[in-house]
Amino acid sequence: MYTTLTRLLTIVLFCLAISCKPTDAPEATNPQAPWLSDLIQQLEQEAPANPPAKIYRYTYNNQEVYYLTGRCCDIPSKLFDKDGNQLCEPDGGITGKGDGRCPDFFEKRTNETIIWEDKRES
Repeated sequence: MYTTLTRLLTIVLFCLAISCKPTDAPEATNPQAPWLSDLIQQLEQEAPANPPAKIYRYTYNNQEVYYLTGRCCDIPSKLFDKDGNQLCEPDGGITGKGDGRCPDFFEKRTNETIIWEDKRES
């Protein structure tokens, strides 16, 4: 009885193990694309900001975009497409509402992933 139960359990565990596969995650651009690496390197050469600079990846209007937070107060944030082209400045500036070219960014963005954060002390 013990041997039969052990064999049955072994077969069940084996079947479960071979049926497992990684989940299909959406394919994202390499976070170290040349333009993104250059941007990060440039930020690291500047004095640390308060609050610290961060780069997030989102889906916005069915495309992959990268959001660079504003360094402070009236300094605008920047939104880039996957190729590094600046799309807009979603917030910041004198009005705090950016340049007006993507006023719905904060409502429509999805799939937030932090790509980089400046961990230096300011």
